[in-house]
Amino acid sequence: MEPRISIITLGVNNLPRAVQFYRDGLGLPLFDQNTESIAFFQNAGTWLALYPREALADDIGIDAKGSGFSGVTLAHNVRTREEVDTLLDIAVTAGATLVKPAQDTFWGGYSGYFSDPEGYLWEIAWNPHFWIE
Repeated sequence: MEPRISIITLGVNNLPRAVQFYRDGLGLPLFDQNTESIAFFQNAGTWLALYPREALADDIGIDAKGSGFSGVTLAHNVRTREEVDTLLDIAVTAGATLVKPAQDTFWGGYSGYFSDPEGYLWEIAWNPHFWIE
């Protein structure tokens, strides 16, 4: 098996709102072959997909109901410490909720968290010891 994560799919309750947040708010490039039932955003090395939560649960064969912390976060690593604050500000302006303001970390970096309009948690991080390209 080749080690790779190709697509991260988020089950969303409001697809148009989620598309607007990621496309217009965060500036992710929306793949132009979208339908009204799914959206794809091409990123460096990975794709982000937005799919209606009920339809995604149905496809998997599980109940779509659920709440609380799922045990999963998404992360966006940036090149500089200043970019952490900038990206957190952009996300909040676009409709995200600041969950944890950026701060120095125990591992020597700088990071903070926001929750997107659907409740997915994103860490924005600068790690001077480990660059993910």
